[in-house]
Amino acid sequence: MSGERHGNAIPSFEEMFTINFANEDIEALREALSDMQSVVKVEAYLSKDESCYTCFQTLKLLKILRELSPSLNGRKAIELEIYYVEEHKDVFLKRGIYRVPTIRLLNGYITYLGMPAGEEIKAFIETLIRLSNGDHGLSSRALKALQDLEHDILLEVIVTPICPYCPYAALLANMVAYASTIYGTSSIRSVVIEAYENPDIADKYGITVVPTIVINGHVAFMGYPPNEMQLIDAILRYAKRQNKADVEIES
Repeated sequence: MSGERHGNAIPSFEEMFTINFANEDIEALREALSDMQSVVKVEAYLSKDESCYTCFQTLKLLKILRELSPSLNGRKAIELEIYYVEEHKDVFLKRGIYRVPTIRLLNGYITYLGMPAGEEIKAFIETLIRLSNGDHGLSSRALKALQDLEHDILLEVIVTPICPYCPYAALLANMVAYASTIYGTSSIRSVVIEAYENPDIADKYGITVVPTIVINGHVAFMGYPPNEMQLIDAILRYAKRQNKADVEIES
C-alpha cells in the first residue's frame, strides 16, 4: 500500500506488531503520559487463543501504558478493563464487539479494530492524553459545524503500522468524534482499522493507499486531509446526503 515506507521492504507481521520498547522509549512514554490530568477508561476486547498474536501484544502495550501513566488521587490515569471473548461473550454481544483485538475509548465513540502498533502508537497515546485533558484541538469554526450535525456519522480510518501519515488521520478523526460528544450531538464515531489484521475491510473498500478515510461506507479521502475543515465539510456533505435519502424513503 502506498503511504507506507518507500524503498524499504515491508517488515514481517511479527516485526510490525511486537512490542519491544528500549529504555529510552519507556522514559519518553512516561514523560508524555505525565501530562494526563484525569482518568481515561480503556476497554480491551481480546482472545486467549494463542493464534491471536496481536491480542497478546495489545495487552502488553496497554499494561505498559497503564503502569507508565501518572497516579491521580490514588488511581492510575489509564484505567484498563480487559474482556476475553472466551469468558465475556455477553459483554461482546451487548457492545457489538465482533473482532479481536478491539479497543474502545469514550464508551465506543472512539474504537480501534486491531492493535495500534508501530507509527499508530503515537496517535493512540496522543488520543489518551487529549481525552484526559479535554483538549480536542479543533478550531471554533469546526466546533460550530459539528453543532449543526443532525445525522449519525461513522468515520473509518484505514491504517497500517508502518504508514507515517496514518497517525495524523487517526488522531483527527478521533478528535472530531470526541468534540462531537462535547459540543455536538454525539453523532460521530471514529473507528481506526488496522488493515493487516482486518484485510476483509480493506478489501471491501478497495484500499490501495493508507491512510484512507471512509465516511458512512463511502471512501472520502485517500491520504491525509490537508486540514480539519476539509474533513468536517465532507462529513456535513455525507450527512446531508443521508438526510435526503431518509426523506425520500419516508415520502
